[in-house]
Parts: sequence; C-alpha cells; structure tokens
Amino acid sequence: MQFEYHITQDETVKSFLQRHQYSKKVMSAIKRNGALIVNGTPVTVRKELTVGDQLTVKLPVEQPSESLRPEISDLHILYEDDYLLIVSKSADQNTLPSREHPHHSLVEQALAHLQQTAAEVPHIITRLDRNTSGIVMFAKHGFIHHLMSTVPIQKRYLCICEGEIPEADIIEAPITRKATSIIERTVDFEKGKYAKTGYKRLQYNGEYSLCAVQLYTGRTHQIRVHFQHIGHPLVGDGLYGGSTDKYAHQLLRCTAVAFQHPITGEEIQIQDQYQPIETLFEMV
Repeated sequence: MQFEYHITQDETVKSFLQRHQYSKKVMSAIKRNGALIVNGTPVTVRKELTVGDQLTVKLPVEQPSESLRPEISDLHILYEDDYLLIVSKSADQNTLPSREHPHHSLVEQALAHLQQTAAEVPHIITRLDRNTSGIVMFAKHGFIHHLMSTVPIQKRYLCICEGEIPEADIIEAPITRKATSIIERTVDFEKGKYAKTGYKRLQYNGEYSLCAVQLYTGRTHQIRVHFQHIGHPLVGDGLYGGSTDKYAHQLLRCTAVAFQHPITGEEIQIQDQYQPIETLFEMV
C-alpha cells in the first residue's frame, strides 16, 4: 500500500508525516521495511521538502499473527475498498480467536479473503461479542487502523428486550468489571467508567420490545448491561438475566455504522440487512 503527496510547503519529511497522522510506530515500520521516495529518489525522514516535490510513502508489507489460520468460507461483505473491509457477522462466531474457540473466527475469514488478492492483514476496528451479530469493520493496514482510531464512528443497533420498555430514553450508568468474574460487567456508580446509551422503542408485542439503540460510548457489554440495569434484559442473554429456551444467544445486532473515510474524506453509511432482527421479533 502506498500514498502519493504533492508538497505545498517547505518542511522535513518527518514533519510532513507527523502532520498527516503517521505515528512513531508507523514511521519506524516504514524505516525498516517500507520506503520514502521524493521525486523518484529514496530519502530519510530528515529530507527537506520544497514546494512542488512529489513524496511517495510505501507502507511496509505486514505479516499476520502465526496463531491465525486463514479460513476460506462465506464472508458477507457490506463494503470494501483499498483501505477498509466491512462485513456482517453471524451470532455464535468469535470476532477474534479465543481459548475456547481458537479458530473459525471472523478475522481468519477476513485474512483468507484479503490474501486472495493482496498481501494485506486485517486489523479490527470494531468488534462484537461472540453472540452479537451484525457489522464488523476491518482496516487493511495498521496505518489505516491508526487513522480510524481518530475517526468518530456512529453505531446503531437493534435489540429485543423483555417487557414493555419506555418509548425512548438515555441510559447513563457507569460500567466496570464484576469483581467475581473476568467476563461479566456491572453498573457501579463509584468505580465504573462513564457509559451512555440511547434507545427508542419501535414495537411492543405484549411480551417483548424491539428497540433501536445508539451507543455514545463503547464499554464492554454496554447495551447488555444497561438494559439489564433498567430491568429489561435482552432476550436470550443468559449472562445478564435474559435466559430463554428459544434462543441460545442475545438478540442484539449492529445494523448501521456511519463515519468519514480517513483517506477520501467521503461520508460512509453502511446498513446491514443480512438476517434482519425484525424477523426474529415476529417469532419471539
């Protein structure tokens, strides 16, 4: 992956790269295995640029972790360009390998997909719990991943919760890890980190509510913990009080993301209609 820049002011290559959000880590990687080229000649970061110069930045080729095993299987792609890969994940699949599920992860599927066309390595921008479905975003290089870490991402979810929830509300309740568990989170107004979730009830069928949810912060298990906190746990969420014989996983899906593309500046809006959760609401 490489980028071309037309220089419009006098400065060093290092100063230029810093202004364009190249981190120290990325610059070190370029020094080891990439290249900086000015007007066709390789240079170092100390090179003085002048107006009218042409700078080419060649990013180093990355190597995937040896623990990842590329897996060629159906990958539900919602968006792809030279920099990003956005896909739809089913429930019952890990985003990353874990001790309990060392392979068949989404990132291994993404790795196999990228290796078919280029030597690119997927970097997870947004991830979902194993039993949450919907949109997951990958960057195709560590530099793009770094850029995306500076970009606000609006994420919207649909969920089905127990009972008749109020029509709309904002939940502000700090979240921390439960003292007796390495997985479970809980609301704790003394030790927790600030967390904010907004929701709107879309339907109520006499027993369950279908809700549109927007995250304003990104705490682990945030939606699940907040809905349990207000007395309306997600259907199928055995960890947070929503156990049911009908579903082995929580009925929660990331259905939309919106962000400004870090390279093109384009406003990107992605909708996921694969296996819509509204269909499940008709069945619960």
